[in-house]
Amino acid sequence: MDTSVHPSAVVDPRADLGTGVDIGPGAVIDGGVRIGAGCRIGPHAVIYSGVTLGRDCRVHAGAVLGDTPQDLSFKGAESYVDIGNDVTIREGVTIHRGTKEGSRTVVGDGCMLMAFSHLAHNVCLGQRVILANGVLLAGYVQVGDGAFLSGHVMVHQFVRIGRLAMMGGGSGISLDLPPFCTTQGICLNRVAALNVVGMRRAGIPPAERQSVRRVFKTLYTAGLNRRQALETLAQENLAGPAAELVDFVRSSTRGICGYTSGNSTNGAADPGT
Repeated sequence: MDTSVHPSAVVDPRADLGTGVDIGPGAVIDGGVRIGAGCRIGPHAVIYSGVTLGRDCRVHAGAVLGDTPQDLSFKGAESYVDIGNDVTIREGVTIHRGTKEGSRTVVGDGCMLMAFSHLAHNVCLGQRVILANGVLLAGYVQVGDGAFLSGHVMVHQFVRIGRLAMMGGGSGISLDLPPFCTTQGICLNRVAALNVVGMRRAGIPPAERQSVRRVFKTLYTAGLNRRQALETLAQENLAGPAAELVDFVRSSTRGICGYTSGNSTNGAADPGT
């Protein structure tokens, strides 16, 4: 299929467009942009130099990719935005490039960024991450594979969010959120439960989910502080997701979100085990 560019679009001749790319009315594509085969760029989307999109991405109306970071330390360095394959970027999404020379903001394969979500400079999303409407990720945030961030979530700079974590709508964190955990809506820095539904959908088998549940209880409900919990868990021969959860907590430099008893249906109890 041939590439199609609407007559009202502005495409720099130095842009690299793959086969079958469709560029809608009023879109602006800067020089140095690389757009993979089969991508569709919606009306009035703007893509600046330094952005690379993989194949079969969909960029909806009014999205802005690769603009300069909102960071007072930025001095005009050449930096990048790397977007994987099969990524959906909805209306009004903003993704800023890295602050330092050669640095980048990264969006993994299969992610969906819903309307008006924002990725600040040097954010890194794993694969199949979903950001609902209005999610705000500050600089250097890292989000693990399969995480789900609900509407209007706010995440402080340098925070890490683990694989298959889930944040409730309107919640905010300035501490790391471990893998497989959830936060309640309208709640700051608190873990509510395990994301059992997300783990099951990701194909984590019952025995491994049960092992994660035991680690969760040791970390959060056994009356131990973080050091004591890690010392206790170090005595166990953990592997797979359970070891991943412990390694994440051990490597946290910001501290991890605390525990609050929640009413989520994704709670720690796992009827599948």
